[in-house]
Amino acid sequence: MKKYAPYLIIFAALLWSLDGLLRRNLYSLPPATIVLLEHLLGLAVLAPLLIKEFKRWRGLSSRTWYSVVAIAFLSGTIGTIAYTAALGKVSYISFSVVVLLQQLQPVFAITLAGLLLKEPLTKRFMGLAVLAFIAAYFVSFPELRPNLATGTGTMLAALLAVCAALSWGAGTVLGRYALSRLSFVSLSGLRFALTSVFAFLFLYSTGDVRTLGQLSGIQWWYVLAIVFSTGLVALLIYYQGLSHVPARMSTILELAWPVSAVFVDMIFFKNTLSATQWIGALALILVILTISRDARSLEPITEPAGPES
Repeated sequence: MKKYAPYLIIFAALLWSLDGLLRRNLYSLPPATIVLLEHLLGLAVLAPLLIKEFKRWRGLSSRTWYSVVAIAFLSGTIGTIAYTAALGKVSYISFSVVVLLQQLQPVFAITLAGLLLKEPLTKRFMGLAVLAFIAAYFVSFPELRPNLATGTGTMLAALLAVCAALSWGAGTVLGRYALSRLSFVSLSGLRFALTSVFAFLFLYSTGDVRTLGQLSGIQWWYVLAIVFSTGLVALLIYYQGLSHVPARMSTILELAWPVSAVFVDMIFFKNTLSATQWIGALALILVILTISRDARSLEPITEPAGPES
């Protein structure tokens, strides 16, 4: 298994690209509907593995429970809903741009680690963070100014993508603490269960609960495909590979996600990046590589950068 571990991480990253493709085909549904269904189905898959974990949950401290609830709310609910909503803005933002903006996640994760966990934030990191946001601006707005021709559509789509990166970055920081007290299976089960609750409450508050019974046959197939390929399964494949690969190497291997997303966008949606977007994309990837290398030389981040982080 160790021999094939790098290929498992690359395969998981390729599946994350297809995850966005599947979600974009569900753009007519409220994002929270997709999030609720995928987490309910994922919980059903994990259920047999959680039987042994129930007794351990009773002994968890209140601080651990707060972390788990926050992970489910921020990473599972807000992050995934925002990511799905950004992908659904098919008329305002290209598929690959949404994925490229997710590469800001390490910036948010390290910043929040400094604020919440009191980890040091160096001047070097702050300078690289500024460069990352400038590069993200180039990617989002190829003409170097907000596209006002679409009203607020393009700007809102970009903000949703960044919101997803911020939420997943927060989940990474909280996950460091929770995983020191819970097994990966146990944390995943709790996150899937609580995210299902939060997503239902979100649907109820927006009056969209009725959409749960209005999915067509093809939409159900897309939801099932997310769970059994690009969602829960991709996460398990990633962790299997990560267990045999140094964290520093995984950072490079995970770049298969944004790179493959550009080609998925070209093949399925006939979209290509402009010159300024290519410059921004390459600069963003290089900056994130540098930030991740600096951070992981001190302490590896065990949470994945993909949609299920």
